[in-house]
Amino acid sequence: MNMALWLERIGRADPSRVALAQGSYRATYGELAELTARRAGALQLRYGIKAGDRIAIIAENDVRYFKAFYAIWHAGACAVPINAKLHGREIAYILEQSGARLAIVSQAMESVVAEFAPASLERMIVLRTKEWGELTTSDPVPVAPVSQDDLAWLFYTSGTTGRPKGAMLSHGNLAACSFSYAMEQNPSGYTGAILHAAPMSHGSGLYMMAHVMGGGINVIPESGHFDADEILNLLPQWPGLSMFAAPTMIKRLTASGVNAGGQFGTIVWGGAPMYVADSLAAIERFGPVFGQLYGQGESPMTITRLTRDEIAAAHGAEREYLLGTAGRAFASMECAILDQDDKPVAAGEMGEICARGPAVMRGYWNNEKASADTLRNGWLHTGDVGTIDARGFLTLKDRSKDLVISGGSNIYPREIEEVLLRHPKVREVSVIGRPDPEWGEIVVAYVVGEVSAVELDALCLSELARFKRPKHYIAIDALPKNNYGKVLKTELRTMDAAGRQA
Repeated sequence: MNMALWLERIGRADPSRVALAQGSYRATYGELAELTARRAGALQLRYGIKAGDRIAIIAENDVRYFKAFYAIWHAGACAVPINAKLHGREIAYILEQSGARLAIVSQAMESVVAEFAPASLERMIVLRTKEWGELTTSDPVPVAPVSQDDLAWLFYTSGTTGRPKGAMLSHGNLAACSFSYAMEQNPSGYTGAILHAAPMSHGSGLYMMAHVMGGGINVIPESGHFDADEILNLLPQWPGLSMFAAPTMIKRLTASGVNAGGQFGTIVWGGAPMYVADSLAAIERFGPVFGQLYGQGESPMTITRLTRDEIAAAHGAEREYLLGTAGRAFASMECAILDQDDKPVAAGEMGEICARGPAVMRGYWNNEKASADTLRNGWLHTGDVGTIDARGFLTLKDRSKDLVISGGSNIYPREIEEVLLRHPKVREVSVIGRPDPEWGEIVVAYVVGEVSAVELDALCLSELARFKRPKHYIAIDALPKNNYGKVLKTELRTMDAAGRQA
C-alpha cells in the first residue's frame, strides 16, 4: 500500500478539513490531494520518474517539505531526505550513493547543492521558484501502485565506519511505524495537530504520516525551526498540540519563561537519553504529557516505548525508575538482549539490544555486507548495550562504543578523526563524547601533534557539518593504548572526566 493513499482518501472523504499549516498559511486535504496528484504527474511525465527512482529532499522544515514527500510517494518513487545541516561533501556522498536522479532543494541550499552535486544528479528543483510552482500545472495521475515491500524512504544514518548508510524503509515499514505511534504513543492525539520543530528529514517527519492517517494537522513553526518561546506561544492556537522532541528541546521548553496558556497533547522524546531529573522538571511544568521512545533509523521510532499513561500513573520511586528506562517493546515488535552468540540472556543481564518486527528495515542500500551483519540471524543488531528487567522494561547501559549523541543527533567519532588526521601536523587523534547538561554530550578531540585549535577547527568546518565539529581540542603527548596499540577510549573518557574535576 502506497503511503500517499492516506492523503488521497481523506482528500476525497473530507476535502475541507485542514491538513497543513505554517504561520497564517492553511491547506485542506482536498487541496493537497489534488495538487499532490498534479506534482506526481509532473515528476512522471516531465522528468521521467519511474517506480523506485530516488528523489532527494534537501531543505529546512517548511510546508513544501511535506508536499514534496507526498508527491514523491504518489509518483511511486522513493524519498531520500537529507539533513540540511550537513556539509556539502556529505550531501554529495548521499546523493551519489543513493543514485538520486532529482533533488528538491530549498533556496537556502541551492548554492551548496550546486557546488557539490555529483554528476549522477540529473536536475535540481528549487522550492519557491517558477519551476516548483509549475509542477501543479500538470495533469493529475493516480496514486502509483506499490507493494508493502517497495522502497518509500532511504534513511541515511551514520555507521561505525563514519560513512552514512541508507536504511531501506518500505511502505510497509512506514505503515507499521505509523500504526505503533497512533495505537500506543498518541492514541488520543494522532487525529489532532502535530508540530514539526525537529527536522522533518528524521524523527519528526516519521510522525507526519500517522497524523495524515488520522486526518490530523501537520503544523510547521513559522520560523521553520525549533524556538522554545515560539512553540509555547502556539499552544493557545493549537490546543492539545503534539510533537516529537530531542531531550535538549524539552529542557529549553522547560526553562522558557513564556506562559502563553494552552496545553500540550503528547510530547514524545527520543534520539538520546534524558536525565531523570530533567524529565521530572518537565513534568512539573507541563504535566504528565511526555512519552519516550527507543528506536533507530533501521527501525524508525519503533523498538520500545514508555507511554505518557505509564508515566502519569506512576509516582515516587516507581516513576523515577520508569523514567530511567526506555520502556517496553511496541506490541508489533520483539526486543531481546542477546549475548555474543545471539543467545538470549537472563532478565537483568547485560548484552546487545536486538529487535525484530514489521518496522525493521529491509537492509542497507547497496551494502550487502553491512546488511548481513546488522540483520544476522533474523534480528536487528542495534550495537547498543542494555538490560531488560523481569517486567520487560529496557534500560540502556551504553550506546555503540564510539557513538556520540549531541542534541539528539548521532555523531560518529571516526568520521571526525579521519578529517583531523588530514592535517600534516596531526600524528594521532581520538574523539570522544563528554557529558553535557544541555546537549547530552559534546564532542571533544584529543590530539597528538603541534597544531593549534584554530587550525583544527577551520579544517573541520571545511569538511563537516557544524554540529559535528569538536567543542574542544585538547593537546596530549600520547593516547592511552593497550598492548595491541588500540586506543582505549574508556580510559580517555576517564582522563577527560578527571581533568574537568581537577
